[in-house]
Amino acid sequence: MDTLTSLRVFCAVAEFKSFTAAAERLGLSPAMASKHVMHLESRLGTRLFNRTSRHVSVTETGMLYFNQTRQMLDGLDEVEAAISNVTVTPRGTLKLSAPVWVANILVARTLAEYHERYPEVCLDMDFSGRIVNLVDEGFDLALRATASERLDPGLIARPLTKIVFQLVGSPAYLARTGRPAKLTDLTGHSLLLYSGMNSNGSLAFDGPERRETVKFRAVMRSENETMLHMAALEGIGLVFLPALMIQPDIAEGRLEMVLPETLNFSTTLYAVYPSRKYLSAKVRTFIDFLSSRPHLCPEVENDQ
Repeated sequence: MDTLTSLRVFCAVAEFKSFTAAAERLGLSPAMASKHVMHLESRLGTRLFNRTSRHVSVTETGMLYFNQTRQMLDGLDEVEAAISNVTVTPRGTLKLSAPVWVANILVARTLAEYHERYPEVCLDMDFSGRIVNLVDEGFDLALRATASERLDPGLIARPLTKIVFQLVGSPAYLARTGRPAKLTDLTGHSLLLYSGMNSNGSLAFDGPERRETVKFRAVMRSENETMLHMAALEGIGLVFLPALMIQPDIAEGRLEMVLPETLNFSTTLYAVYPSRKYLSAKVRTFIDFLSSRPHLCPEVENDQ
């Protein structure tokens, strides 16, 4: 039995969690797909899947084998395409990690456009916000907003766009506490803190004449930007959020920007992936697609 074909069948079953779906994708019968997987299990001397009459799940050993095998097959496809001067059609599962705040309507629209162009790619997205180990956990790439010097030197990082963070609050909160006109007016204001910010509420900003420290009153701390966003909408306090996340709220008046000319900072959003000589078609097209969408870094307007 052809081992290369068996490897492709194994990866398809692992992605679809179904022998029937994998067989249909590869033009095989479910029985033949099962024989290919059994061929690999016999060859390796271990079980790759747990099977019941209704469910297929990858074993721990199977997941380790899948992570390495999928990368090898993707690279093989790209090598063959380069030699034969043909274009590889992006297909399969693209496993992606991203910050929590990337899960918003603007990005969803971009993903819809990508799916329309490349319908054979299934997006498996982790928005937990944790820093994943791309290789060990089988991720194809990650989106990370950070300074370049903080990126893992063992990974390839491609800058996609600039992400601007703004200080915002709800109209109800600002009506209750007053709309700050200068930095010193912010002292004592309630602040919703992202857990990644190493601060107890005191933050330094560049004022018109000198660097000034504002002593906020920290009222909430969370590593989940969605919760901070919702808390700001409910009027609990002010919060720094990316323009990508708050643009609809600013446009529809649910949030207002506070001192937008003074209180904003930016960072770069990178596409990060393991170092490989041949990048799979699904990863390459996804990165190219994101980098060609300038609306992912919107300019927000303040009417105040």
